[in-house]
Amino acid sequence: MENAIEVKGLAKYYSNFKAIEDVQFEVKKGEIFGFLGPSGSGKTTTIKILTGQLNATEGEAFVFGENVSVLKNPAARKRFGVLTDNSGLYGRLSIIENLQLYCKLYDLPNSKVGEALDFVNLKEAGKKKISTLSKGMMQRVNLARAILHEPELLFLDEPTSALDPVNTLHIYNGLRALNNRGTTIFLTTHDMQEADILCNRVAFLHKGKIQLLDKPGELKKQFADGTVTVELSNNEKVVIRKDSEGAEEMFQLMKENRVQTVHSNEPTLGDIFVKVTGGELV
Repeated sequence: MENAIEVKGLAKYYSNFKAIEDVQFEVKKGEIFGFLGPSGSGKTTTIKILTGQLNATEGEAFVFGENVSVLKNPAARKRFGVLTDNSGLYGRLSIIENLQLYCKLYDLPNSKVGEALDFVNLKEAGKKKISTLSKGMMQRVNLARAILHEPELLFLDEPTSALDPVNTLHIYNGLRALNNRGTTIFLTTHDMQEADILCNRVAFLHKGKIQLLDKPGELKKQFADGTVTVELSNNEKVVIRKDSEGAEEMFQLMKENRVQTVHSNEPTLGDIFVKVTGGELV
């Protein structure tokens, strides 16, 4: 499968501070790739380099097979969408008026505005002025702007950080649909559950370096302890190994009709991150 993004030995230094160092990875066309880590780990710096907003100190990055320096060209920028913490919205204008301006920039019909507002669950709020919006609504308008032209590649920096559970689920469904139509998604987040739900592969970033990179399921298998927890009918819990001896123990408990529930002790991505880095996800 052809790559949408290729990163080789990427580094960004600010005086003596290393925001990222020797970062290497590839993002395949058509996948949702998670770039995971706590605040300050270098996620936003990486996105800004990949979208041509920031120059790297060392290394190379390619998008669609071309050096990211070409992304400063307006024609090239039409191929991707970006959601970051910079709104670029006009406070005195309504949501609809803001998105219509971007339709003009992309040579799109105004009908795309309604589709984008549906995507972020804001169709009923289209006439509200940007200056009156909550942080969560502003986040959703920014996402609507980023997906307005159905880009080939979408960069999302903490896309649901200010959203309630209902709107978060709505956004997840929209992102899956967009991905199914061919958009590659590069997602940075510190929400490990979000990454587990959405991503085909994830990279763990800690103190500017990638610590692990694999499919969520493969990482869980790698760090699983090979046990299950069985809750018995008397509410007692016992931990049983997934081997022949454990199978005998489970069989006996089930034969005695004592098993109430069985839970896999598979680790979460958050558990794995903390184990690998010793760092907290804040």
